Amino acid sequence: MLMLAGRRAAAASLRKGSTSRASGAALPARLATAGAAVSQRGILTQVSLSSGSKSCSWSFRLASHAFSSSIAARGQGESDAELSASLVEEIKYEKDESSSTAATSGDEPEFLTAFKNEGVWKVEEKTGGDEIALTREFGNEHIRVLFSIGDLDSSASVSGMGEEGESGVEGSEESEEAGFPVRVAITISKPNQGALNIDAQAQDGEFIVEAISFYSDAKLASELTVEADWQRRGLYVGPQFETLDEKVQEQFYAFLEERGIAANLALFIPELAEWKEQREYCRWLENVKNFVDA
Repeated sequence: MLMLAGRRAAAASLRKGSTSRASGAALPARLATAGAAVSQRGILTQVSLSSGSKSCSWSFRLASHAFSSSIAARGQGESDAELSASLVEEIKYEKDESSSTAATSGDEPEFLTAFKNEGVWKVEEKTGGDEIALTREFGNEHIRVLFSIGDLDSSASVSGMGEEGESGVEGSEESEEAGFPVRVAITISKPNQGALNIDAQAQDGEFIVEAISFYSDAKLASELTVEADWQRRGLYVGPQFETLDEKVQEQFYAFLEERGIAANLALFIPELAEWKEQREYCRWLENVKNFVDA
């Protein structure tokens, strides 16, 4: 009887110890899960629990997650400062070079003011855009001369390389005096009568006509939409200008000159295009620098 009571007491003691160990093992497991959630912040390193007169304490090392300190903050790349400094130098250089034309100060240059004061042509251009339109009325005609600054650099460099390559030093001296060509699209329209569209180049004080097209719908001659471009396809709009009889060519040049599309305008357009391109380039430099520094 005494032996049986001793075994029962021992078994009860074993069950109590087993339960206590199981509870003790489960709690750290749950805490380990909570610890994993905060281990990235490095806060939880020791947990202590107490119940009545008994207390338990666990100390453990949190798993550290290695994050590379070399990852730069947004907008603080290693090359940003050097790029910004280079942009500052370029801006300063361009401002010094273009100070005579007021391309960077925002002031209107004298040649543009004088052109506007003549009261013949209106100048339409927007800051940030690459197109310039000159418009005027002539009798019942509306005339628009449209050109872009987008291809000035390529046209100037190709022209300069060709002249220097052919005649050496003499060619390079001539190229400094020669102006660069600006491609223009001239539209002359009449109410309910359609429009003429003249493709030409303005260079060295003269217009060089390449093609003259006629559209019975004036919108097709001037609109730059996808729909208008689709409608223009497949239309016979006229021959190449150089294939026309020489007398007809001469009369076309007289026709254009009477409407103010003459030598003075051919000199003005490249000058205006160069000023516009310089101003937009300086504005682009400023915008890029501000973006890099932000």
